[in-house]
Amino acid sequence: MVDLFLDRVLVENNWDQDELNTEREIVGILENRILLLLFASAESEKCQEFVPVLNDFFKRLKDPAYIEYPKLLALIYISLDQSEEQQERLLKEMHKKVLFLAFEDPYRKELQAMFKVKDVPTVVVLRPDSSVLSPNAVKDICRFGSECFRNWQESAELVERTFMLNEEFDNLNMRSATDPVRRLKYKTEDDKRKKRWWKPWGKGKAGNEEDEEEKEEAWDTKKGEGDKGTWRRR
Repeated sequence: MVDLFLDRVLVENNWDQDELNTEREIVGILENRILLLLFASAESEKCQEFVPVLNDFFKRLKDPAYIEYPKLLALIYISLDQSEEQQERLLKEMHKKVLFLAFEDPYRKELQAMFKVKDVPTVVVLRPDSSVLSPNAVKDICRFGSECFRNWQESAELVERTFMLNEEFDNLNMRSATDPVRRLKYKTEDDKRKKRWWKPWGKGKAGNEEDEEEKEEAWDTKKGEGDKGTWRRR
């Protein structure tokens, strides 16, 4: 899918109409996503009726106000308008995250021929590998809304990493900011287990160091409790 637009300039439908013209930008916004190609024209009444439906569909899958994790979805408007003014008129009605090809870009007509688009509106749904999931999803979007995406996602075998596997959590260091202080003051269970494991083999200097540690712990306990009497380590 990325290959379809690698040598092209995509424009964002925001206030500044920022251009995406580098390979890094194109790959970053299209890779590993379900891609919708909207072929439409401002002259068509059907298109004017469909755009609000498509906007609602799109924002429920991409807008943080509606969903915590935006879906792996991109929408590109392929204008079949007769003038740039018509194209701009329809773009004003569309979501700001929609991408489009400039009116003077002849690639619009090439895409129309490539996907055999003969009527508007048409929404071609592509897998990440550029194969066609649906030649025209207009009816499905109108009927099922954002639920369509789940079917496309399963068909495309698209995996979203908005979660972490159990083994990934196991590898994380979950200690708190005060953990180093706590570990100096108190012996954790891990330390105790290590001592029990090492004790049968601890000889010589290592054994003496362990005895010294135990003596220091006992002395700290004695001072903390204010014991002035005779104290013996068992």
